[in-house]
Amino acid sequence: MSAAAPDDPGRDAYLAALCALPGMTTARRRLLLARHPARQALGVACGDGADPIFTEHLRAHSRDRVEPRDWFARWRAHLAMHPVEESQDSLTACAASVLVRGDIGYPASLDDDPDAPPVLFVRGDPSVLNGRRAGVVGTRSATSAGLRWATDVGRGLAEADVRVVSGLARGVDAAAHRGALAVSGSGSGPPVAVVASGPDVVYPRENAALWSQVVERGVLVSEHPPGTEPTSHAFPQRNRILAALSEVVVVVESRVSGGSLITVRHAIERDIGVLAVPGSVASRASEGTNRLLRDGVAGVALDATDVLVALGLDSRRAEGRRFDPRPRPAPGDQTLIDLIGGDAVSIDELVLRTGGEVVDIAVRLGRLERDGWVLRSGGWFVVQPDPEAMHGVNR
Repeated sequence: MSAAAPDDPGRDAYLAALCALPGMTTARRRLLLARHPARQALGVACGDGADPIFTEHLRAHSRDRVEPRDWFARWRAHLAMHPVEESQDSLTACAASVLVRGDIGYPASLDDDPDAPPVLFVRGDPSVLNGRRAGVVGTRSATSAGLRWATDVGRGLAEADVRVVSGLARGVDAAAHRGALAVSGSGSGPPVAVVASGPDVVYPRENAALWSQVVERGVLVSEHPPGTEPTSHAFPQRNRILAALSEVVVVVESRVSGGSLITVRHAIERDIGVLAVPGSVASRASEGTNRLLRDGVAGVALDATDVLVALGLDSRRAEGRRFDPRPRPAPGDQTLIDLIGGDAVSIDELVLRTGGEVVDIAVRLGRLERDGWVLRSGGWFVVQPDPEAMHGVNR
């Protein structure tokens, strides 16, 4: 891209000022910075210098029929009230660095993303993002069991040198990061936070100490410049970055319409694996996660080891006991395994035994066959033994 090189004088301040303009969306930033260096891009946004392609983009994508000249006037007035020097002071005050897509140091997992943020504001050590990463997300109103699981899995992942990627929100996010921060010393995975406000605007306020610890031990990332207050639409936007920075996304607890499911959608769009923690069918906090498992969208995560398996980092083979490498079946799929038992069973018989629909049973059997849990012979299905046990392996 054609953004100015990182060592251009004042580049970061001009980028921060550009991103701080009200209504300067990700798509608008992306177009401007693909066509102009930072200082010139800010000038174009304020009407200094014509760019017919950007002008037409404004005309075509303004929801309220705002004319380009009105955008230019609005942005020029904002810059007059908040000059570039103010942006530089804000960056300096919170020790934030700026990464432009195409820079050395810009996260590789975002570089090819179709909706990558053109600019990132970073506090902490961005090289942390080069390690193995697992997203841990969930509801803000988590149960005590959900908070305990998030803390435990955060600790277990950090112990395996895996970076816990989360959003520093109340509930599951904060618990996962607290678990990760409880592990210290060489070989512990530093935390990664992706926030919906500026990197210096703590939200929620009670997480101020946690923010500081993440910055000190790991890295905090935002597409918003310092001083930006969080808005309702910024949180779902943030979730695409969280998903893209993760190698696998784990949902601890989520309601049916929870923001965590937006992260899941972004992960699926990017072919990133999803795991979910099963919960009580009576708990609203687990309604979304249980549906992910029921619908086969997510694999089961019962502990940090399941996440390590998904990352290919499991170490159970070294623990002196037999290890089954197959992904854990969802609860509904496990029911079919139990019903088949040691028999050879047809789909029709499973329909009778479960009272379920033929199509649903066929989908579940297909998933179990794919994952190595059942074998099909003609019209009959049998349970496949542990593949290592079949070879007499006992490690």
